[in-house]
Amino acid sequence: MTSATAGAGAAAWTGEPSFADVLAARDFLAAHLSPTPLIRRDAVSSALGLDVWLKCENLLPTAAFKVRGGLNLIGRDPTAKTGVIGASTGNHGQSLAYAGGVFKVPVTIVVPKGANPLKIAAMRANGATIVEHGSDYDDAREECERRAAATGMRYVHSGNEPYLIAGVGTAALEVLTERPDIDVFIVPVGGGSGASGAALVAKTLRPEMTVIGVQAEGAAAAYNSWRDRTPRTTERAATFAEGLATRTSFDLPRRMLAALLDDFVLVSDDDLYAAMRLLLVEGHIVAEGAGAAPVAAARRLAERLAGKRVVCWVSGGNATADSLQRALDHR
Repeated sequence: MTSATAGAGAAAWTGEPSFADVLAARDFLAAHLSPTPLIRRDAVSSALGLDVWLKCENLLPTAAFKVRGGLNLIGRDPTAKTGVIGASTGNHGQSLAYAGGVFKVPVTIVVPKGANPLKIAAMRANGATIVEHGSDYDDAREECERRAAATGMRYVHSGNEPYLIAGVGTAALEVLTERPDIDVFIVPVGGGSGASGAALVAKTLRPEMTVIGVQAEGAAAAYNSWRDRTPRTTERAATFAEGLATRTSFDLPRRMLAALLDDFVLVSDDDLYAAMRLLLVEGHIVAEGAGAAPVAAARRLAERLAGKRVVCWVSGGNATADSLQRALDHR
């Protein structure tokens, strides 16, 4: 595992979205989503040697946190009313497809070939048009951007969208409303929308709280960008965890994380499988690779986090049967 630390006292974020935008998203989403549970599993805490609380975003309608952002954007952004197009490995696409179904807005999602079949099936079930293109998320994103430019459709980027970040930030708002005494919040990072929203809320309500991002070491573009304070790309996204598999940093989350994130760590795929297994066997919680990443980071940082109350954001539960079997076989 690799770790880079900026330290507490990160500069305040004064751009968009603002904390007021998160509050507006909370008020809007109240009619569409119930708060997700924040639970403590004694066996998980014991295995990690920490006081760990789990924010179960895997229990949302799409089994992933991003639906908060999709509903907030499609439900509130006037430019999205006639139809949207997005690129996704799964959870962003599911969020747009679900919101499109709720608000009767046409949705097209460009996915890489070989994307998670459970997520693609869910998108289709919610009425989205699916286009398969390329070998990974960034190939799909480039094709999506080409189609959006050619057709004039509203392109919904998976990270550079204030409505999305404000929407997903409501998860952190729920955490701190229920447990304002939390010391550490660990959040997975793919494009960085979730970590950006969490850090914005945490630094507004509890500035002394530590917010830690975690990414797969085989897809470390956001980590490298945060560490070096400049946009970074990688040649490939070498991880099974599609929710973490981006080859480039996204501008808006990159700037927010530079201002607000306290620490950033990398974990291996073996770490992710071990965390999935721990959550499944000891916690009775299904998590996909990205959803298990905070627990993987907590295990690696256990000595440093001892004595603190830690929230791990279980961002999604859309795990394939193959990944769950690999996790169960992991020792």
